[in-house]
Amino acid sequence: MKLEKSIELYTKGKRNLVGAVNSPVRAFKSVGGVPIFIEKAKGSKIYDVDGNEYIDFVLSYGPMILGHRHRKVESAIEKQLKRGYTFGASTKGEIDLAKIVCDAFPGMDKIRFVNSGTEAVLSAIRLARAYTGKDKIIKFSGCYHGHSDSLLVAAGSGLATLSLPGSKGVPEDAVKNTLIAEFNNIDSVEKHMNMNKDIAAVIIEPIAGNMGVVQPTRDFIQDLVELTKANDILLIADEVMTGFRSKFGGAQELLGIEADITCLGKVIGGGFPVGAYGARNEIMEMVSPLGDVYQAGTLSGNPIAMASGIATLTELKKLDIYPAFNKTARFLEKHIKLAAKENGVGVQVNRFGSMINAFFTKEEVTDFKSAQTSDTNKFKEFFWRMMENGVFLPPSQFESWFLASAMTKKDILKVKKAIYIAMESVGKMK
Repeated sequence: MKLEKSIELYTKGKRNLVGAVNSPVRAFKSVGGVPIFIEKAKGSKIYDVDGNEYIDFVLSYGPMILGHRHRKVESAIEKQLKRGYTFGASTKGEIDLAKIVCDAFPGMDKIRFVNSGTEAVLSAIRLARAYTGKDKIIKFSGCYHGHSDSLLVAAGSGLATLSLPGSKGVPEDAVKNTLIAEFNNIDSVEKHMNMNKDIAAVIIEPIAGNMGVVQPTRDFIQDLVELTKANDILLIADEVMTGFRSKFGGAQELLGIEADITCLGKVIGGGFPVGAYGARNEIMEMVSPLGDVYQAGTLSGNPIAMASGIATLTELKKLDIYPAFNKTARFLEKHIKLAAKENGVGVQVNRFGSMINAFFTKEEVTDFKSAQTSDTNKFKEFFWRMMENGVFLPPSQFESWFLASAMTKKDILKVKKAIYIAMESVGKMK
């Protein structure tokens, strides 16, 4: 695997970009070496500037669910490009995509499009505080909800990858109303509720994806819903990552719950920057211009992002690819475990629909604490051996891998072969 051009670009990029990247995980700090620079992508494959071809399990961290440059999505984007890029005024596409999304989520009457998942979450929290008249929020250790000040506490993959407990530049006053609970531990939630009567909302990734894939137990998630209702606290589901990833709609329906406010992103933009938050009428009608909760954005509802999102979701609904995702994820889980067993490597595999990842630990992973028992040096070895054999994984032990419908049987068999080679190399580590 040649990386000369990536090394050259990395060196050049450090002059004017912070760490030569625009998002920390791209720097490859947790896996070592030099980050690769991508030149192009098509279908299930991504190609770096040195001409290396990889089956892509990053998929821009989720949105490329149909694969790169899907024919119908690309056609919709090209049509909109000829009409204009951005107007600072409303377009029909916003109405069309809003209907598709609201129809897919029970209990969601209205939605507001924004430009990122971070923006969706910070807006949802502001709305929850306004609706309840209370200030505090509960979040879960290991769940990442964007980089707004009040949420950069015990935040998941980005901070875990860099071994940082939080972020400098965040004043104590910004996080004084943020309470930290443990995922899959309802007692830790109840304790906060008993001690604080001014909690506006609990925010959760219904399926955690930023400490690796971690599912809630049925009792935990059901008890969480009941507790929030009993205490007049809003439940915010951050489905930026899980929305449309395991069914047409969100993880909430599969879990048998319904949040008060849902945050979305990734897939609903089909690869373009987009986020959204939505809820029932009585909550959403507090948002300006109908109410007094101010939130605005010149590029919100960008027509190109709307066109891409409409085409992506229309194709997703028509194809019904979710059973195939489950089958592929089961296949990968089986062979990761077999390869690990053959080579005496302790590994846990967690998956949910089209999201999957392997933890290099013998301990069952149910929360952030257990995820952190993973041997990151073993992941580092596994990562680079997979890269050498043509598979691009997220460069962090604490990130979900994503599946795309563009992945073929041939692709998956190649991944299987790479897994056995990589796991053999891990097994030889001292």
